[in-house]
Amino acid sequence: MDPVAAVAVGVWCFLVALVGGLVGLVLGNIRLPVILLAATSPAGGAGANIGISGVAASAASIAHIRAGRINWRLVAVMAPPSVVGAVAGGVVSGALPGDVLLAIVAVTLLYFGVDLLRRPPQVAPPGAVEAEPGLNLRAAAIAGALIGFVGGVVGLILGSLRMPALLRYVGERPSLAVGTNVTVGVFVGAAGVVGHAPSGVDWGLLGVGAAASTPGALLGARLTGRLSEPDLLRAVGVVLVIAGCVTGVQAIG
Repeated sequence: MDPVAAVAVGVWCFLVALVGGLVGLVLGNIRLPVILLAATSPAGGAGANIGISGVAASAASIAHIRAGRINWRLVAVMAPPSVVGAVAGGVVSGALPGDVLLAIVAVTLLYFGVDLLRRPPQVAPPGAVEAEPGLNLRAAAIAGALIGFVGGVVGLILGSLRMPALLRYVGERPSLAVGTNVTVGVFVGAAGVVGHAPSGVDWGLLGVGAAASTPGALLGARLTGRLSEPDLLRAVGVVLVIAGCVTGVQAIG
């Protein structure tokens, strides 16, 4: 890879991972355009991008594990169907219209982002004792499978869709949804690379992006605890709207 391109990819991956680690999103859709520009082929770039997402999610999850911001029961329910969906999506990625799927993802991201900004889930006031919410585990499994499949097709782990699903349909608290989302993303990223392996993965690009994303994700995840839950929800909503706009541009292009 050209040294200038490698530096540009590294800087972009670091910044994307920093913001993603903060709000519990890997933001592979924002990283993807730069990765595709530097990739040896579109398929190789998609495979590298989903691998970078998995590494960034792994790094962020370390900080969230230490801070106790992960619901392991929910991870156990959501990760297996997400992995199956991601592998299946990667295998059939060449047979489905990726632009159409990206357009659907863009509209969904915009909807969830605006919805979170307009009607944020209720959180307990500071200092209050918050009861454990009743989680909809069936919704977690179904959402995991569907989001994993779409992500496998387009080369994204789609934590940006999994996060609002965790908040709206599963009923998880924002503070735990952040760490739970990126932890499920670790498994989805690994599965996506396996699914894309037959089509080829740009391993050099994956190495550069992964190396740059790791410190960014670690730093961002450490900053998560400094935001109140209402502020965290607003930050997630804003990032979802931005991600939706970027994904829409990709679909049109």
